[in-house]
Amino acid sequence: MSWLKHAVRNPIGAKAIMAVTGIMLTGFLVAHLSGNLLIFAGPQAINAYAEGLHKFPAVLWVARGGLLAAFVAHLYFAAYVTLGNRAARPQPYAFNNTVQATWASRHMVLTGLVMLAFIIFHLAHFTWRVTDPEIRAMGEFDIYQMAIHGFRQPAVAGSYLIAMAAIGLHLSHGIASIFQTLGLNHPRYNRSVRFVGPLLGVGIALLFASIPLSIYLGLVK
Repeated sequence: MSWLKHAVRNPIGAKAIMAVTGIMLTGFLVAHLSGNLLIFAGPQAINAYAEGLHKFPAVLWVARGGLLAAFVAHLYFAAYVTLGNRAARPQPYAFNNTVQATWASRHMVLTGLVMLAFIIFHLAHFTWRVTDPEIRAMGEFDIYQMAIHGFRQPAVAGSYLIAMAAIGLHLSHGIASIFQTLGLNHPRYNRSVRFVGPLLGVGIALLFASIPLSIYLGLVK
């Protein structure tokens, strides 16, 4: 197992693990988004979807365990790489050449921390149902009414929109950087990757944001 220990301690290996776990987490976001968008089809559609997820508890818990492992690994190696970079260069550059670097690429830690705070709140809000007594009193699978009640509150809807902005920025750089980390970059299609990455990241964030925004504006009742 020495090769594995060497791989995870090597910055290149750490970045590869971040890339693979990033793919897993992005895949989860897309699947989660496809289910959440059922709210536009009405209460029966999204509530049936939520109830259907719990018909196979063993599969659900395995999926949750894998997702948690991927998230922890992604978080750990992101911290490992960031701290390693800072240790290698304790003094800042006299001239910070960031012409090629986007805001998203330079603030991945910030957007990642916002996402972490959001995930904790999101679980407490809809999964554990400990943030609002009215939501706690609703049926376990009445996702529609939970969303309507929650997103009609300006503070809740606003916090979700801020989190979606962070997700969009994080993914816009993260998706594109996955190709470079895994050695899949090529001059022939690098420009397309740099375009598709932000497009997918912002697109996912906007679709997620459309749910609290539509409910708060009264478009979904």
